[in-house]
Amino acid sequence: MEWGGGWIEKKETEMFAGSLQSLKAAQQKFVESQQNLETLVPNNEGKEILVPLTSSMYVPGHLSDVKCVMVDIGTGYYVEKTTDEAKAYFKRKVEFCTQQMEKIQPLLQDRATKKQAVIDVMRDKMIQMQMMQMQQAGQASRA
Repeated sequence: MEWGGGWIEKKETEMFAGSLQSLKAAQQKFVESQQNLETLVPNNEGKEILVPLTSSMYVPGHLSDVKCVMVDIGTGYYVEKTTDEAKAYFKRKVEFCTQQMEKIQPLLQDRATKKQAVIDVMRDKMIQMQMMQMQQAGQASRA
């Protein structure tokens, strides 16, 4: 294998690993959103909640409607959905992420197996070279 091909494979492996991490993070966000929908029950309507402005700053608010939510569907777009629609949406998203991860994981495993095979061959070649050098050194010292 030429050097450029190895570099490309390394970059592809890094890309797959990065994609897998991104999918896991997205999946976790969808699971958390799905779980948070469970708190939207009629008994909680009107109760005080903390509304996040950033990941570390909140303001107090009141839960005025437990039947509808705004769902972030990406790139700054939000859609109003019923809680049942939102649950179904997040379920589909979790399943999609899982399917994509199941596609990427075998590719990463295959790359790891190939990398280990190359390492094993190189190690064997190094051992052979060392043994040949020792034999040559032994023959030279006898002569």
